[in-house]
Amino acid sequence: MRHNKKFNHLSRQKGHRDSLLANMTISLIFHKRIFTTLAKAKALRVYAEPLINRAKEDTMNNRRVVFSYLQNKEAVKILFQEIAEKIAQRPGGYTRILKTGNRLGDNAKTCFIELVDYNEAMLKDKTEAKAKTRRSRRKSTAAVAENPVAEVKAAEPELPAAEAPAAE
Repeated sequence: MRHNKKFNHLSRQKGHRDSLLANMTISLIFHKRIFTTLAKAKALRVYAEPLINRAKEDTMNNRRVVFSYLQNKEAVKILFQEIAEKIAQRPGGYTRILKTGNRLGDNAKTCFIELVDYNEAMLKDKTEAKAKTRRSRRKSTAAVAENPVAEVKAAEPELPAAEAPAAE
C-alpha cells in the first residue's frame, strides 16, 4: 500500500534519487534552464525550491544546509550571490515548468524547467506590456464640442453606389 508516500520515487532507491535531484539542481543553478522529463521536473521543483528559498538569507547555517544537499561549492556560491539577488523580492515560485511534448524513443512527456527570473524573452514581453498605455473608448468631450457634425457623420456609415437601394 502507498500510505503517506506523497512524493514520486522515480523508480529509484533513495541514494540514487538524492544524487539525481542534487545533480539536476546543480545543473539548474549553472545553466538556469534544463531539459528533462515531466516527472523529474516536478520532483526537482519540490527539491530545489526550498534550497533556493534558503539563499534569500545569506547566513553561515543556510550555506551549510544547502551545501549538505548539493555538495558543490561553485553552485552554492552562484546560488547565494547571483540568484539570491534576483529572487530577493519574490515570495515563492522560483521555477517554471514548460511542457515540450513527447520524446520520440519512449513517448515520455518532456519539458524544460527554468528559473523564473532568468528567461529574457518573457521578461522583455512583460516590460513591453507595461510600456503600453490604456486608451479610453470614449472620445474626449473637447473634441466632440469642437466638431459635432463630424461626430454624426462618423456614426452613420455611407453605402457605396452599388449597394445603395435602387429607387423604383
